[in-house]
Amino acid sequence: MLGRTPPTPAMGRLARLSGTGVLALALTLAAALQLLPRSASSMAEPPADVCLIAPPTPFDAKSGLSLLAPRPVPAEARCPVCGMHPARSPAWAAQVIFADNGDAQFFDSPLSLFIYLQDVGRFSRGRKAAEIGALYVSDAASGAWIAAEAAVYVQGSSALGPMRAGNLPAFADAASAQRFAGERGGRLLRFKEISPALLRELDTRSHQKHREKAGA
Repeated sequence: MLGRTPPTPAMGRLARLSGTGVLALALTLAAALQLLPRSASSMAEPPADVCLIAPPTPFDAKSGLSLLAPRPVPAEARCPVCGMHPARSPAWAAQVIFADNGDAQFFDSPLSLFIYLQDVGRFSRGRKAAEIGALYVSDAASGAWIAAEAAVYVQGSSALGPMRAGNLPAFADAASAQRFAGERGGRLLRFKEISPALLRELDTRSHQKHREKAGA
């Protein structure tokens, strides 16, 4: 018949393969594919819960500030915990400064700061909490920077911070915090009273799955 190709030995062998033989061939091919090198991009894929959008801000020796002094929040800085811009909510902002070189990380709220302190290496690769030389939060009453360890925090008030939750507004003294709580509700807490259990309750993020690029 016109157009019919005569069978070749290879085609004959393929035709004689049983269902078991076809399966064995498929498994052999799959095993061979597993041995092929993966692309560099797939091998370098970071864990899904690592935030990639907040590099530290280097110390500016020309600023006139000492290495561990609080500094203004740069407009482009991103919170390593939630990805927000702390400069947009200065009354809630916080910062940590590393003792070795003055690198700073800025936060949208005291809540994000406390979450960061629970696992520094998760949000700042290669860093440890012991390397932090200074912690600061904004005084919600005056806007001034105050040492985070000395601040008084209000938990459970009606004030919604940048993360739209109870973001632990900070105050320089108990009297200011009490006045705020009298108007907005909540209870006063010291630095050491803010527990991991409370932070889990207040944390409204989605497991830090922020994969945006800086400036997005």
